[in-house]
Amino acid sequence: MAFYYQEPSRTFSEYLLIPNLTRTDNIPANVDLTVPVVKYRTGEQSALRMNIPIVSAIMQSVSDNNLAVALARSGGISFIHGSQSVADQAEMIRKVKKYKAGFVISDSNLTPDHTLRDILALKERKGHSTVAVTEDGTPNGKLLGIVTSRDYRISRDALDKPIREFMTPFASLVYGREGISLSEANDIIWDHKLNCLPIIDENQNLMYFVFRKDYDSHKENPYELLDQHKRYVVGAGVNTRDFAERIPALVEAGADVLCIDSSDGFSEWQRRTIEYVQANFKGQIGIGAGNVVDREGFRYLVESGADFVKVGIGGGSICITREQKGIGRGQATALIEVAAARDEYFQETGIYIPICSDGGIVHDYHITLALAMGADFVMMGRYFARFDESPTKKFKLGNNYVKEYWGEGSNRARNWQRYDLGGGQGLSFEEGVDSYVPYAGGLKENLDITLSKIKSTMCNCGALSIPELQRTARITLVSSTSLIEGGAHDVILKDKTVYSET
Repeated sequence: MAFYYQEPSRTFSEYLLIPNLTRTDNIPANVDLTVPVVKYRTGEQSALRMNIPIVSAIMQSVSDNNLAVALARSGGISFIHGSQSVADQAEMIRKVKKYKAGFVISDSNLTPDHTLRDILALKERKGHSTVAVTEDGTPNGKLLGIVTSRDYRISRDALDKPIREFMTPFASLVYGREGISLSEANDIIWDHKLNCLPIIDENQNLMYFVFRKDYDSHKENPYELLDQHKRYVVGAGVNTRDFAERIPALVEAGADVLCIDSSDGFSEWQRRTIEYVQANFKGQIGIGAGNVVDREGFRYLVESGADFVKVGIGGGSICITREQKGIGRGQATALIEVAAARDEYFQETGIYIPICSDGGIVHDYHITLALAMGADFVMMGRYFARFDESPTKKFKLGNNYVKEYWGEGSNRARNWQRYDLGGGQGLSFEEGVDSYVPYAGGLKENLDITLSKIKSTMCNCGALSIPELQRTARITLVSSTSLIEGGAHDVILKDKTVYSET
């Protein structure tokens, strides 16, 4: 006969945290939100860590290269959606990796014989205002000069003027030598009031550029997440169909971590995909798998080789899997069981598997609850869909500004590859909806408020790190009546505008 769980499955809204002693050192400035992203052994450290415990969902309406840059600046990771061609997804990864780097290989290069017309065409195509003029027009050719927007005035008569006539020649350039440190390069930029510094080798060949905007960006974003080459960290979503074609292209483009995007991770299709990565790219890139909601699903994926495991089925704001199929579990209950399975596996093997809570986040405090319940980080879609940096357009609906937001299981997305049905079978019904979310402005200012709430709550719990929170947190169930008591009640509000945290 069927197996019956005796306890009901519960959501985050059914729990609250109980305060612990707040020590004198429990202040938000002392809170460390760094977390591991991929598995590691006792005594070692995860090969990839984040500075905040938040990633963006693998969705067309959420995660593109623009949001990836914005989130990496704040310390998190965006998983670029895979509901596009392999070439297009790989190009989004490249855009993120090129956007910020301490030492940038120039991809805007011309020869002295090119013209202003060529400069303008290159600027239109690449979006860069600095063009390296090399002897052969290659990124590592002999550097002869630089052209910036300050070097020319656009007029009909000037369009065919050769670059050599208006470029800043090499003899007038301030430059650095190959082997210089990033700190030394930034000092030269600062001392000479430069916007960029070319780095050359002993033969005057261009090696890199160092840009002032990157230095300024780091000062403004001290938690930005960078790889070993000082480029922004970015993830990519993959499916279990074309993985043998898609994954090599994403690795080559520079993706730092992969995650299988599926409504059900407890499948042989996922094992096959994970084993492919571990056989061909072990040590080069990690892969997360999911989603699962119980111990059995977690063990299956971990024993298949998953580097992290994603938890949650049907808890997303645009997900209707539970409604359509009767499959899923309350997010809090699912997370609690999988976290216990993770700890059990760690005790058995000495290998720690990070878990990502995906779905069910309605309020900011739900993030802290998820972390206290054992999640290493959370994945959110609706939260990020509201911001300027998400891919959809802002427009006015009635008296309010909104942005479009749709699920990968919706008819609009048509992303049937994520459902692991086999045999090329398409899905005959939707598991997601097409909707709007209230426009909320820029990512950084909103995320800073959310992180402030998380840090403040952790201080109330007497914790200065997420592992400490997980060890010492005290969590209580709440009644429906106490939920009403927890909000404003028995008063007449002056402002009738309805606010939503997330």
